[in-house]
Amino acid sequence: MAAEQQPTRPTYLGLDFSTQQLKAVIVDDDLAVLHETNVQYDNDLPEFRTYGGVLQTKAEPNVVTVPSLMWVKALDMIMDRLRVCGVDFSRVAAVSGSAQQHGTVYWAKGARKTLGNLDPDKFLHEQLVSVFSVTPAPIWMDSSTSLECRQLEEAVGGPERMAEITGSRAYERFSGPQIAKIYKKRPEAYEATERISLVSSFAASLFLGEYAPIDWADGSGMNLLDLRSKDWRDELLEACAPGLRDKLGPSVSSSSDCGPIAKYFVERFGFDDKCRVVAFTGDNPASMAGLRLSREGDLACSLGTSDVLFLWLNEAKVVGEGHVFCNPVEDDAYMAVLCSKNGSLTRERIRNSAAGGDWKIFNELLDNTPRGNFGNCALYLDRREIAPAAVGDHRFNKANDRVGRYSSKEVEVRALVEGQFIGRRAYAEDFGFELGQRTRIIATGGASANKAILQVLSDVFNAPVYVAETPNSAMMGGAYRAKHALSKHELSFEDVLGSLPEPRLVCQPYDDANSVS
Repeated sequence: MAAEQQPTRPTYLGLDFSTQQLKAVIVDDDLAVLHETNVQYDNDLPEFRTYGGVLQTKAEPNVVTVPSLMWVKALDMIMDRLRVCGVDFSRVAAVSGSAQQHGTVYWAKGARKTLGNLDPDKFLHEQLVSVFSVTPAPIWMDSSTSLECRQLEEAVGGPERMAEITGSRAYERFSGPQIAKIYKKRPEAYEATERISLVSSFAASLFLGEYAPIDWADGSGMNLLDLRSKDWRDELLEACAPGLRDKLGPSVSSSSDCGPIAKYFVERFGFDDKCRVVAFTGDNPASMAGLRLSREGDLACSLGTSDVLFLWLNEAKVVGEGHVFCNPVEDDAYMAVLCSKNGSLTRERIRNSAAGGDWKIFNELLDNTPRGNFGNCALYLDRREIAPAAVGDHRFNKANDRVGRYSSKEVEVRALVEGQFIGRRAYAEDFGFELGQRTRIIATGGASANKAILQVLSDVFNAPVYVAETPNSAMMGGAYRAKHALSKHELSFEDVLGSLPEPRLVCQPYDDANSVS
């Protein structure tokens, strides 16, 4: 008697349309990586003439755009690379992903019909070459919309009111001001636009063969979405451009099942026609998912050229700097993102001056100084910081008096590291983040390999620090979210991640950490 055949286990496809490359991963039902590949825009698609994945000229340095068709051709290439890797697309149960936040894609009238009638014998880019009413279109690096930002803020009563409604004051890189500028400068192109997508919902649309809705988390980065009602704010839409609600379409939960994969992918690549397309989101919310923040009290700290905090929030408390978005894995929660420009490069400067460029000596100096640093604390700001809006070295002694220099290299090194993390904690608490027994810190980025620095992070926040072995966290967040969406009604995001090994505990706070002042 023949052995009973085991059912085929599902897999999940996650993608990330980042600034410089498109990345894709296939994970199994235990979320282990099976296949991974990428397409580099500059190298693999030289015909679009991008540098760093973007178009920028000396004549207009504040204008930064991307040809929308480049992303389509990158998807053609990466699907073929996955096929060459031996991916069995028939096993893929769901697809999701992310894209650089704040960029916009403008579909011309008639594009919906083209999307719904794709020929599986042809590449996507061959068929979508004429479907964009504005291309190249602005992305997050564009900073040419100062006037539009002020106009949108005035429409709701100022920057503080804008932040209260949308989670952020008006930022030049955000999508709302970008759309307002397109309407003002190119009204004919705006009129010819049938639908406006974010880069994330544009990517999802390619898989759906239909316009995909904008999800709440990425929509939070537009200065158009009301954080609490999770609907477009009418006075902002009207201040931006006429008829904008119809051009944006609905906004949906980031965990939404948007529908079955397009017939094009079934016939060209062999996907099962039951494969689902889950809402794509922005790279910051996707990174939060990929770093496995899954509950109240979770905090991720990315320690790189810029230091970035990702906070899980139950309430949308908004401050003047930083951003609050809808949570990508829990509809009733929020997330905050706080970026600090002075991260690893500033740490390297003090390492060079105090420790001769040697991290081992730097760490010894840090370890040989008591927690609290005898009351000495400093801010070292090589670049003008976002919050506080300052630049330069600002040293203070125990009496809170400014001093020009410290008496020892040990004090200098600890003043740097403690000062950075004290600042991060202060702003986290401004957002309403509450440190408690369930608080855990997930560290990532280059400096997460330095245990001495992580120990200070643990002591300042009085919480354990874990290291997440999650390179390409936005891409992985797409795969994790794809699985979660299929089981959303039965399992929490934390439950879905249960098949993964726990993040590695690196250090615990010392017993007296909370009492050190």
